[in-house]
Amino acid sequence: MELLIASAIGVLTAAGIYLVLRLRTFPVILGISLLTYAVNVFLFTSGRVAVGVPPVLRDDITTYTDPLPQALVLTAIVISFGMTAVVVMIGLGAFLGSDDDHVDDQPNDRSEGTS
Repeated sequence: MELLIASAIGVLTAAGIYLVLRLRTFPVILGISLLTYAVNVFLFTSGRVAVGVPPVLRDDITTYTDPLPQALVLTAIVISFGMTAVVVMIGLGAFLGSDDDHVDDQPNDRSEGTS
């Protein structure tokens, strides 16, 4: 189980870094989202990977999972959803304003030749 989760974190991180380096607005947004998913899975697994184990310690239970990473991941999901919505709207506004979705601010060849 740990190998599967570690592999998933690695794949999400690699895909996220690849998309962040694409220099277009929407692949960068998707890459940042994948990186946040990788961090969320990493945080979630830091609370112990166990199936059917309760998150709160009671008198008759000897093993439990840590509820703090679960709360952190839930908060991170809400924050990342809100920030993704804001960044998508900023990227959409920039695309509609310039008809280009490059994230580098270098002028293109079409606009230099026309005056």
